[in-house]
Amino acid sequence: MRFQGTCREIADVAVVDFSGQITLGESSAKLRTMIREMVAMGHRKILLNLSDVDYIDSAGIGELVSAHTSLHKVQGELKLTNLSRRLRDIMQITRLYTLFDVQVDEQSALRSFNTPS
Repeated sequence: MRFQGTCREIADVAVVDFSGQITLGESSAKLRTMIREMVAMGHRKILLNLSDVDYIDSAGIGELVSAHTSLHKVQGELKLTNLSRRLRDIMQITRLYTLFDVQVDEQSALRSFNTPS
């Protein structure tokens, strides 16, 4: 499946629906470019819906970490939702659950953006 990302806005949250595989090369570059453009446009709350991502390699994981760092630098937030079992396992093995705010579903994730820290 070819990697694709589409963006939609719900209130002040940019929701990006990804599908396919996030691997070294075109797909990881596309993810990087999308996040950079969104941050440049002023988006500070970004939710990545990964429900249709069936595989991610170390380059893809690196791009997610880079996206998190980019948003953190501008006092923004990056959250992940709808992870497949495989992606949840990868997040657990790599201990990235401690870095990312992973929400079970989109509604929970959207509500969590509005919760004061």
